[in-house]
Amino acid sequence: MKVHKLAVPHCMAGEGPVWDVAEQALYFVDIVGRKVHRHDPATGANRSWEVPKVIGSLALREQGGAIVALPDGVHALDFDSGAVTPLASPATLHPRAQFNDGKVDRRGRFVVGTTDSKVQEDIGVVYSLSADLQLSVIDTNITISNGPCWSPDNQTFYFSDSKRFVIYAYDYDIDTGRTSNKREWINTRSFGGFPDGTTVDTEGRVWSALCEGSKVVAWDAQGRVEQVIEFPCTLVSSVMFGGPKLDQLYVTTLDPRALPFLNKPDEAEAGSTFVVEGLGVQGIPEPRFAG
Repeated sequence: MKVHKLAVPHCMAGEGPVWDVAEQALYFVDIVGRKVHRHDPATGANRSWEVPKVIGSLALREQGGAIVALPDGVHALDFDSGAVTPLASPATLHPRAQFNDGKVDRRGRFVVGTTDSKVQEDIGVVYSLSADLQLSVIDTNITISNGPCWSPDNQTFYFSDSKRFVIYAYDYDIDTGRTSNKREWINTRSFGGFPDGTTVDTEGRVWSALCEGSKVVAWDAQGRVEQVIEFPCTLVSSVMFGGPKLDQLYVTTLDPRALPFLNKPDEAEAGSTFVVEGLGVQGIPEPRFAG
Protein backbone atom coordinates (compact mmCIF):
# COMPACT_ATOMS: atom_id res chain seq x y z
CA MET A 1 0.00 0.00 0.00
CA LYS A 2 1.26 3.47 -0.90
CA VAL A 3 -0.18 6.91 -0.05
CA HIS A 4 0.60 9.78 -2.42
CA LYS A 5 -0.26 13.48 -2.21
CA LEU A 6 -1.93 14.74 -5.38
CA ALA A 7 -0.80 17.85 -7.24
CA VAL A 8 -4.16 19.60 -6.90
CA PRO A 9 -5.26 22.91 -5.34
CA HIS A 10 -5.01 23.17 -1.57
CA CYS A 11 -8.42 23.16 0.09
CA MET A 12 -9.50 24.90 3.25
CA ALA A 13 -12.18 22.22 3.57
CA GLY A 14 -11.71 19.49 0.97
CA GLU A 15 -14.76 17.24 0.70
CA GLY A 16 -17.06 15.19 -1.51
CA PRO A 17 -14.70 13.46 -3.98
CA VAL A 18 -16.48 11.97 -7.01
CA TRP A 19 -14.71 9.80 -9.58
CA ASP A 20 -16.37 9.91 -12.98
CA VAL A 21 -15.78 6.73 -14.97
CA ALA A 22 -16.77 8.30 -18.30
CA GLU A 23 -14.26 11.13 -18.00
CA GLN A 24 -11.67 9.25 -15.92
CA ALA A 25 -11.47 12.35 -13.76
CA LEU A 26 -11.78 13.27 -10.09
CA TYR A 27 -14.11 16.02 -8.91
CA PHE A 28 -14.11 17.37 -5.34
CA VAL A 29 -15.20 20.48 -3.48
CA ASP A 30 -13.70 23.03 -1.13
CA ILE A 31 -16.57 23.82 1.23
CA VAL A 32 -15.13 27.00 2.71
CA GLY A 33 -13.24 28.00 -0.43
CA ARG A 34 -16.56 27.78 -2.33
CA LYS A 35 -15.06 25.90 -5.26
CA VAL A 36 -15.51 22.78 -7.34
CA HIS A 37 -12.24 21.24 -8.53
CA ARG A 38 -11.57 18.76 -11.34
CA HIS A 39 -8.36 16.74 -11.63
CA ASP A 40 -7.32 14.66 -14.64
CA PRO A 41 -4.74 12.12 -13.37
CA ALA A 42 -3.68 11.16 -16.91
CA THR A 43 -2.56 14.68 -17.82
CA GLY A 44 -2.23 16.30 -14.39
CA ALA A 45 -4.56 19.09 -15.52
CA ASN A 46 -6.68 20.87 -12.94
CA ARG A 47 -9.73 23.08 -13.43
CA SER A 48 -11.87 24.94 -10.90
CA TRP A 49 -15.27 26.64 -10.72
CA GLU A 50 -16.41 29.12 -8.09
CA VAL A 51 -19.84 28.89 -6.49
CA PRO A 52 -21.58 31.76 -4.65
CA LYS A 53 -21.89 30.12 -1.22
CA VAL A 54 -20.35 27.36 0.86
CA ILE A 55 -20.79 24.03 -0.89
CA GLY A 56 -21.56 20.75 0.83
CA SER A 57 -21.24 18.29 -2.06
CA LEU A 58 -21.65 17.75 -5.78
CA ALA A 59 -22.79 15.10 -8.24
CA LEU A 60 -22.43 14.94 -12.00
CA ARG A 61 -25.57 14.97 -14.17
CA GLU A 62 -26.51 12.61 -16.98
CA GLN A 63 -27.40 15.60 -19.14
CA GLY A 64 -24.06 17.31 -18.46
CA GLY A 65 -22.73 19.66 -15.83
CA ALA A 66 -23.28 19.02 -12.15
CA ILE A 67 -25.58 19.58 -9.24
CA VAL A 68 -24.21 21.18 -6.09
CA ALA A 69 -25.56 21.31 -2.55
CA LEU A 70 -25.47 24.93 -1.40
CA PRO A 71 -26.87 26.02 2.00
CA ASP A 72 -30.46 26.54 0.84
CA GLY A 73 -30.86 23.60 -1.54
CA VAL A 74 -29.66 21.85 -4.68
CA HIS A 75 -28.43 23.97 -7.60
CA ALA A 76 -27.23 23.28 -11.14
CA LEU A 77 -23.66 24.10 -12.14
CA ASP A 78 -22.97 24.67 -15.83
CA PHE A 79 -19.36 23.74 -16.52
CA ASP A 80 -19.18 25.83 -19.72
CA SER A 81 -20.44 29.14 -18.32
CA GLY A 82 -19.89 28.58 -14.61
CA ALA A 83 -23.49 29.63 -13.97
CA VAL A 84 -25.18 28.35 -10.81
CA THR A 85 -28.98 28.18 -10.83
CA PRO A 86 -31.47 26.84 -8.24
CA LEU A 87 -33.05 23.44 -8.88
CA ALA A 88 -34.77 22.33 -5.68
CA SER A 89 -35.19 23.47 -2.11
CA PRO A 90 -37.55 22.37 0.69
CA ALA A 91 -40.71 24.35 1.35
CA THR A 92 -39.47 24.99 4.88
CA LEU A 93 -35.88 25.00 6.09
CA HIS A 94 -34.69 25.68 9.64
CA PRO A 95 -32.83 29.03 9.75
CA ARG A 96 -29.62 27.30 10.90
CA ALA A 97 -29.86 24.31 8.58
CA GLN A 98 -27.65 24.03 5.51
CA PHE A 99 -27.29 21.31 2.90
CA ASN A 100 -24.19 19.17 3.32
CA ASP A 101 -23.01 15.75 2.08
CA GLY A 102 -24.86 14.06 -0.76
CA LYS A 103 -24.50 11.19 -3.21
CA VAL A 104 -26.45 9.57 -6.06
CA ASP A 105 -28.12 6.16 -5.66
CA ARG A 106 -28.15 3.59 -8.47
CA ARG A 107 -31.49 4.81 -9.78
CA GLY A 108 -30.16 8.32 -10.26
CA ARG A 109 -31.62 9.99 -7.14
CA PHE A 110 -29.50 12.51 -5.22
CA VAL A 111 -29.66 11.77 -1.49
CA VAL A 112 -28.43 14.70 0.61
CA GLY A 113 -28.69 15.75 4.23
CA THR A 114 -28.85 19.07 6.04
CA THR A 115 -26.74 20.05 9.03
CA ASP A 116 -27.05 22.45 11.93
CA SER A 117 -24.58 25.18 10.97
CA LYS A 118 -23.85 25.74 14.67
CA VAL A 119 -23.40 21.99 15.29
CA GLN A 120 -25.78 22.03 18.26
CA GLU A 121 -29.20 20.50 17.61
CA ASP A 122 -30.65 17.63 15.62
CA ILE A 123 -32.49 19.86 13.15
CA GLY A 124 -31.06 18.09 10.08
CA VAL A 125 -33.14 16.23 7.51
CA VAL A 126 -32.14 13.63 4.91
CA TYR A 127 -33.74 14.30 1.53
CA SER A 128 -34.00 12.34 -1.69
CA LEU A 129 -34.11 14.37 -4.91
CA SER A 130 -35.79 12.52 -7.78
CA ALA A 131 -35.11 12.94 -11.50
CA ASP A 132 -38.19 15.17 -11.75
CA LEU A 133 -36.64 17.47 -9.11
CA GLN A 134 -39.02 16.55 -6.29
CA LEU A 135 -37.60 16.45 -2.75
CA SER A 136 -38.86 13.82 -0.32
CA VAL A 137 -37.85 13.30 3.31
CA ILE A 138 -36.27 9.96 4.23
CA ASP A 139 -35.00 10.75 7.76
CA THR A 140 -34.98 13.51 10.38
CA ASN A 141 -33.33 14.48 13.68
CA ILE A 142 -29.78 14.68 12.30
CA THR A 143 -27.18 17.10 13.65
CA ILE A 144 -24.27 16.71 11.18
CA SER A 145 -25.23 14.80 8.02
CA ASN A 146 -22.47 12.86 6.29
CA GLY A 147 -21.45 9.78 4.39
CA PRO A 148 -24.41 8.54 2.31
CA CYS A 149 -23.62 5.35 0.39
CA TRP A 150 -25.21 2.02 -0.57
CA SER A 151 -24.27 -1.64 -0.35
CA PRO A 152 -23.46 -3.33 -3.69
CA ASP A 153 -26.86 -5.06 -3.72
CA ASN A 154 -28.67 -1.73 -3.06
CA GLN A 155 -30.45 -3.22 -0.07
CA THR A 156 -28.60 -1.26 2.65
CA PHE A 157 -28.21 2.51 2.90
CA TYR A 158 -25.47 3.90 5.15
CA PHE A 159 -25.59 7.40 6.59
CA SER A 160 -23.67 9.10 9.40
CA ASP A 161 -24.51 11.63 12.06
CA SER A 162 -21.02 12.88 12.82
CA LYS A 163 -22.11 14.63 16.00
CA ARG A 164 -23.17 11.26 17.45
CA PHE A 165 -20.07 9.40 16.11
CA VAL A 166 -22.48 6.92 14.49
CA ILE A 167 -22.79 5.29 11.09
CA TYR A 168 -26.38 4.14 10.68
CA ALA A 169 -27.63 1.36 8.43
CA TYR A 170 -31.12 1.34 6.92
CA ASP A 171 -33.02 -1.12 4.77
CA TYR A 172 -33.30 0.52 1.35
CA ASP A 173 -35.89 0.05 -1.38
CA ILE A 174 -34.04 0.96 -4.55
CA ASP A 175 -37.26 1.07 -6.57
CA THR A 176 -38.95 3.69 -4.37
CA GLY A 177 -35.97 5.29 -2.62
CA ARG A 178 -37.58 4.71 0.78
CA THR A 179 -35.74 3.67 3.94
CA SER A 180 -36.80 1.57 6.93
CA ASN A 181 -35.35 -0.30 9.92
CA LYS A 182 -32.80 2.36 10.91
CA ARG A 183 -30.20 0.99 13.31
CA GLU A 184 -26.83 2.01 14.75
CA TRP A 185 -24.25 0.09 12.74
CA ILE A 186 -20.86 1.45 13.85
CA ASN A 187 -19.87 3.84 16.65
CA THR A 188 -16.47 5.37 15.87
CA ARG A 189 -15.60 6.94 19.25
CA SER A 190 -13.07 4.21 20.02
CA PHE A 191 -11.21 5.07 16.80
CA GLY A 192 -10.61 8.65 17.93
CA GLY A 193 -12.65 10.40 15.24
CA PHE A 194 -16.14 10.96 13.89
CA PRO A 195 -17.42 9.44 10.64
CA ASP A 196 -17.35 11.81 7.69
CA GLY A 197 -17.39 10.92 3.99
CA THR A 198 -17.96 7.23 3.25
CA THR A 199 -17.98 4.82 0.31
CA VAL A 200 -18.28 1.08 -0.38
CA ASP A 201 -16.34 -1.45 -2.44
CA THR A 202 -17.51 -4.38 -4.55
CA GLU A 203 -17.28 -6.78 -1.58
CA GLY A 204 -19.55 -4.64 0.58
CA ARG A 205 -16.85 -3.16 2.78
CA VAL A 206 -17.65 0.31 4.09
CA TRP A 207 -14.77 2.82 4.00
CA SER A 208 -15.15 5.92 6.17
CA ALA A 209 -12.93 8.94 6.73
CA LEU A 210 -12.64 9.52 10.48
CA CYS A 211 -12.29 13.25 10.93
CA GLU A 212 -10.16 14.18 13.98
CA GLY A 213 -8.90 10.59 13.88
CA SER A 214 -6.21 10.93 11.16
CA LYS A 215 -7.41 7.76 9.48
CA VAL A 216 -9.67 5.91 7.10
CA VAL A 217 -11.22 2.69 8.42
CA ALA A 218 -12.85 -0.12 6.42
CA TRP A 219 -15.41 -2.49 7.96
CA ASP A 220 -16.87 -5.57 6.35
CA ALA A 221 -20.64 -5.91 6.02
CA GLN A 222 -20.80 -7.50 9.49
CA GLY A 223 -19.02 -4.53 11.07
CA ARG A 224 -15.60 -6.13 11.54
CA VAL A 225 -12.54 -3.92 10.96
CA GLU A 226 -10.63 -4.97 7.84
CA GLN A 227 -8.30 -2.04 7.15
CA VAL A 228 -6.97 1.08 8.88
CA ILE A 229 -5.02 3.68 6.89
CA GLU A 230 -3.21 6.42 8.79
CA PHE A 231 -2.70 9.91 7.33
CA PRO A 232 -0.32 12.76 8.19
CA CYS A 233 -3.15 15.13 9.08
CA THR A 234 -5.90 15.00 11.68
CA LEU A 235 -8.97 16.11 9.75
CA VAL A 236 -9.49 13.40 7.14
CA SER A 237 -12.81 14.22 5.49
CA SER A 238 -13.95 11.93 2.67
CA VAL A 239 -13.14 8.99 0.40
CA MET A 240 -13.93 7.73 -3.10
CA PHE A 241 -12.59 4.88 -5.24
CA GLY A 242 -11.27 5.86 -8.65
CA GLY A 243 -8.66 5.20 -11.30
CA PRO A 244 -8.99 3.12 -14.49
CA LYS A 245 -9.64 -0.04 -12.44
CA LEU A 246 -11.46 1.70 -9.57
CA ASP A 247 -8.79 0.33 -7.24
CA GLN A 248 -7.34 3.62 -6.01
CA LEU A 249 -8.79 5.39 -2.97
CA TYR A 250 -8.94 9.18 -3.17
CA VAL A 251 -8.98 10.95 0.20
CA THR A 252 -9.71 14.61 0.98
CA THR A 253 -8.73 16.52 4.13
CA LEU A 254 -9.56 19.76 5.96
CA ASP A 255 -7.30 22.61 6.97
CA PRO A 256 -7.79 23.26 10.72
CA ARG A 257 -7.93 27.01 10.01
CA ALA A 258 -11.28 26.42 8.34
CA LEU A 259 -12.75 25.01 11.56
CA PRO A 260 -11.21 27.02 14.41
CA PHE A 261 -13.79 25.73 16.90
CA LEU A 262 -12.06 22.32 16.74
CA ASN A 263 -8.93 23.91 18.21
CA LYS A 264 -6.53 21.78 16.16
CA PRO A 265 -2.90 22.72 15.41
CA ASP A 266 -1.76 23.69 11.93
CA GLU A 267 -0.39 20.78 9.91
CA ALA A 268 1.77 20.89 6.80
CA GLU A 269 -0.36 18.39 4.84
CA ALA A 270 -3.78 19.59 6.02
CA GLY A 271 -6.05 20.54 3.12
CA SER A 272 -4.25 18.17 0.76
CA THR A 273 -5.86 15.46 -1.36
CA PHE A 274 -4.30 11.99 -1.36
CA VAL A 275 -4.54 8.79 -3.38
CA VAL A 276 -3.98 5.36 -1.84
CA GLU A 277 -2.74 2.57 -4.11
CA GLY A 278 -2.19 -1.15 -3.59
CA LEU A 279 -5.23 -1.86 -1.41
CA GLY A 280 -6.25 -4.89 -3.46
CA VAL A 281 -9.92 -3.88 -3.52
CA GLN A 282 -12.19 -2.29 -6.10
CA GLY A 283 -14.86 0.38 -5.87
CA ILE A 284 -18.20 0.65 -7.63
CA PRO A 285 -18.82 3.16 -10.47
CA GLU A 286 -20.45 6.32 -9.18
CA PRO A 287 -23.84 7.01 -10.83
CA ARG A 288 -24.81 10.36 -12.31
CA PHE A 289 -27.90 12.29 -11.24
CA ALA A 290 -30.77 11.42 -13.57
CA GLY A 291 -32.42 14.85 -13.47
